[in-house]
Amino acid sequence: MERYNTYSQHLKNKFGQKVYKLPINLPGTCPNRDGTISTGGCIFCDEQGSGFDALPNTMAVKEQISNNKTFFANRFKAKKFIAYFQAFTNTYVSLDKFKENMRAAAEEDDIVGISVSTRPDCISDPYLDFLASLQNEYNLDINIELGLQTANYHTLVKVNRGHTLAEFIDAVNRIKKRGFEICTHLILNLPWDKMLDAVECAKLVSALEIEYVKLHSLYVVNNTIMGDMYQKGEITIVSLQEYASRVVNFLEHLHPDIVIQRLAGKGPADKVLFSNWNLSWWQVKQEIENLMESRNTYQGKYCTLPAKQQPAYLKPQS
Repeated sequence: MERYNTYSQHLKNKFGQKVYKLPINLPGTCPNRDGTISTGGCIFCDEQGSGFDALPNTMAVKEQISNNKTFFANRFKAKKFIAYFQAFTNTYVSLDKFKENMRAAAEEDDIVGISVSTRPDCISDPYLDFLASLQNEYNLDINIELGLQTANYHTLVKVNRGHTLAEFIDAVNRIKKRGFEICTHLILNLPWDKMLDAVECAKLVSALEIEYVKLHSLYVVNNTIMGDMYQKGEITIVSLQEYASRVVNFLEHLHPDIVIQRLAGKGPADKVLFSNWNLSWWQVKQEIENLMESRNTYQGKYCTLPAKQQPAYLKPQS
């Protein structure tokens, strides 16, 4: 029995079959690295950004899509795909380069959607206008992935995010005007956050009518500011049990319409100082699901906002 709104089932319902994300890793940077806002980036982020588990960024967009399609088609018999521009800030390039990257994905066969990862402070109207025209031209499902990490604006400063909570809300409002769906990235176990912050994150994305949430369990990478803090004992990571409890409380306060793309993440194996309590990501996911079962709880249990429709998952009976 499902107790939360799973991404795999959502995609099956939306497209009528299994759909897989194809990660696209492009060279890039962000204004929080190149000196425009700050240097060094977020204190938990290394020089590879989030593209450590993808193909080399020297490969062209079409080549990466082709290679990944072959892999997923052979392994999972997949036939439909979403092109996921994953690493760095994909709207922090020239408009011409952005158009070239997006069109290269849109022109590929069997691509039913494009997902664009970026920062709240790198959302601008010309880029959104182009995506709207591309969506209409190719009949694509396009969504924007926004890294927020936490609703605690004091913690945003501590991790050197380089943007505020207000800028995230502004970005959401402007994206919503174009009708694009949004996936918000959150880390519920940042060292300065508490259970209350996890609940506040759920209430925030629910009030903003965000469509997707992706949770990343914090990992600590060597040769980063956070890595140095961790090795010096200046920060501690909460226990697996505490993380699972935060996620479950987050889900209980989350709107039942919101789709959960991920409950835990993973870091680059050759660089991490800490990742998932030395467990695999699916074991962390299982810990969370087991806790939901033991508490006989479900997504949206304490959310007071009305659902658009009966949740796709089955509510456990009391």
